[in-house]
Order: sequence, then structure tokens, then C-alpha cells
Amino acid sequence: MKLPIVAILPAFNEAARIGPVVRSCLQIVEKVVVIDDGSKDATTQTAEAAGAVVVRHPENQGKGAAIRIALDTFEKESLPWLVLLDSDGQHDPSDIAMLHECAERGGYDLVLGNRMRDTSKMPFIRVATNRFMSWLISRIAGQQMPDTQCGFRLFSRRLLGSIDLSLTTTHYDLESEILFQVAAAGHRIGSCAVRTIYRGEPSHINPVIDTVRFFRLVGRYIFRRNLTSRL
Repeated sequence: MKLPIVAILPAFNEAARIGPVVRSCLQIVEKVVVIDDGSKDATTQTAEAAGAVVVRHPENQGKGAAIRIALDTFEKESLPWLVLLDSDGQHDPSDIAMLHECAERGGYDLVLGNRMRDTSKMPFIRVATNRFMSWLISRIAGQQMPDTQCGFRLFSRRLLGSIDLSLTTTHYDLESEILFQVAAAGHRIGSCAVRTIYRGEPSHINPVIDTVRFFRLVGRYIFRRNLTSRL
């Protein structure tokens, strides 16, 4: 029996890889939606041929915009769970079942994939940056999250009222902003060990620009929290 989940995959120029990912997801979940973020290749056609519903941006807007569309799409669905995962095959769709089991067993409204139990194949700079960011976000949010930078995430429908879709961020920092909002609303966040398949692809994260965006987000959140506590 398939799990009552809609899998949503942001994609940009992933025609060579997205087909097997969609088909693997459809063995586990009820529905797959691909957010084609302005691809110039056959990503849309390949995803549709594999069985996905495609929402297409005419121009590339970045991962943050794709996640906004994913959450808006989930709001219009009837299925109780959303799983976000990469379309390039880096995440193993078979791990979706473990995320769902973790959520049901622990009563979590959000479950993050945790890649940090085995970092032997992860580039050192990613390990160091991820551990620091995860420590800082966990400390501010008041919940332990060993891998806050993992894009493999399971959301319950109960979260929708707690995530403001007029998010202030638009890039990779949006994933961190969602964690702050969910934690501030009192939802419990769980983590589940997942596998990550590295093929030597370069990271899409700009180590300078995206780090600056991250610290701006952290600064704004701390300022707002301190201001609220004084009122």
C-alpha cells in the first residue's frame, strides 16, 4: 500500500536524472509533483513521462521560490503529508518510508533527513559548515536538529497554518527560515538518518553569498525574538 504522501521535487535541468527518481517515488507515495524551475532541457517532458504532475516556471527563480510553490501546491492537495526531496537522485526515495515512520512514531509535524551519521563521502567543507549551521539553528530554535541543511524533509498538513508563505528569504536560507517558524509555533521537529548518494556534483550553494544570507536571517530572527520578549 502506498503512503498518503505527495512528493514534490524542485528541478532545474534534470532531464538526465529525474525519470528514475519520479518512478521510485511513485512506488512509495500516492502522488509526485515536479516543480520545473525554468529548465532549458526536457525536464518537464521526462518527469511527465515518468508519471509526475509538473508545475513549470517560465524562468529560473531559485530553490527558495520552488519551495514556496511546493508548499502552496501542498495546501491545495488532500493528502496529509508532503515530502520534499532533490530531483537529481542524491536522496534515496526508499527512505521516505523511514521519515514517515519516524513522524508517526514520534508525533512530529516535521522530520528532517539526517546525513551526518555517515559523512565519509561528504566534502569536508560541507561537513564543517553544516555542523556549525545546525548547531546555531538548533540553539536559537530550542530544538535539537543535527542536519538543518538537508533538503529531504517530511511535512504534516498541520504545519501549513504555521508557515507564513510570505517568507522573507528567497534562496537556500528559506529552508532555515521555515525551521525557525515551525519551532516558534511550538511544533516538534524530528530527525531520521537517511542515505545521500554523492556523484561528485558541485554544490549549488555559493559559500560566500549564501553564508551572508544565512547570517542576515539569523540576525533578523534574533532581533525579532528579543523585541517580542520586551513587549
